[in-house]
Amino acid sequence: MDGATVFQEIRDEVKKHIAGKDETIELMIIAIVANGHALLEGVPGVAKTTMTKALASAVSADFKRVQGTPDLVPSDITGYTYRDEIGNVQFRRGPIFTNMLLVDELNRTQPKTMSALLETLEERQVTVGGRDFQLPKPFITFATQNPLKIEGTEPLPKVLADRFIMKIDVDYPNMKEEQEMMRLKEKEETYSIKKVIDANDVMGMQQDAKAVTLPDDVAEYITQIVDATRKEIHVVMGASPRADLAFMNCSKARAYLSGRKEVARDDIKFLAKPILSHRISVRATGGIGAHGIIDGIIASLR
Repeated sequence: MDGATVFQEIRDEVKKHIAGKDETIELMIIAIVANGHALLEGVPGVAKTTMTKALASAVSADFKRVQGTPDLVPSDITGYTYRDEIGNVQFRRGPIFTNMLLVDELNRTQPKTMSALLETLEERQVTVGGRDFQLPKPFITFATQNPLKIEGTEPLPKVLADRFIMKIDVDYPNMKEEQEMMRLKEKEETYSIKKVIDANDVMGMQQDAKAVTLPDDVAEYITQIVDATRKEIHVVMGASPRADLAFMNCSKARAYLSGRKEVARDDIKFLAKPILSHRISVRATGGIGAHGIIDGIIASLR
C-alpha cells in the first residue's frame, strides 16, 4: 500500500469538514499508523471532536465516543458484569471495545476513571471480575482535554499522560481559516466523507511503517534529545524511555506516509514537541515553558 497516496486521500476527506489544521491532521494520522494514542489539547470550540469524528469516518473502522464528566466511572468506559435471568454472570462490554475511541474532555473526569484507562491504553485489554478481555485490533484512543485552569479540569497524572504517544496542541484558527470554516458549515450537508481504508488496511499500514529504516545517526539523535530533557536545569522530571520508542514509531510512520523508506532528522524535529511536551515537568519558576525548553534542546544539538 502506498502510504503517501493513502495519507493524501485521508487528509482530503477530513478537510471537507475542517478548515486549516494541516499539521494537526497529519499528526493524528501519524498516531494511527504508529499504533499509538494521542491527546488533543485546546480550548473548547477549536474542532478537536470534529476532526476526530471526520478522521474516523475516513477510516472504515468501528468508532465510539465517551463524554468525560465528573461523575463518569470506570465501568462506563470498560463495561461491567451482571447476572442474567438464570443467574449466570455475564459481561456487558463498554464503549472501549472499538477500533477508534474518542474520550472527550478526559481531564474533567475523576482520577479513578483516568487511572482505569492505564491498563487499556498500555495492554489493550480490560480486566473485569478477574477475567481479561482483549480489545479489538487496531485500537486507537484520541482523548481531548482542555488547557489547565479552565473550570472543572484536573491535570492528567504523568503516569497516564506518558501512555499517549503524542500530545497535539490545537490552536485557534486564523481569520482566513475561520472564514473558510463558515463556508464549510454552509455546505456541510452536501459533503459526505468517503471511506478510504478499513481496519485491516490500518494494520497493514502499521506493519509497513515498521519496515522503514531508522539510521544509526538518527537513533543517536533521538537519545541525545531525550537525555537532554533529563539534564535541563528548568526540568523537574525528564522524558521516560517511552519517549525514545514514541520517536522511533512516529518517525517511521511519518516517513512511510511521506513515501520514504528511511527516517530523517527533520522527522524528529517535527515530532519533538508533540512527543515531549506532556512527558516533562517544568519548574514553575523557570518561566520558559515546555515548548521553549524543547526548542532550546533542538537548537543546541547538531
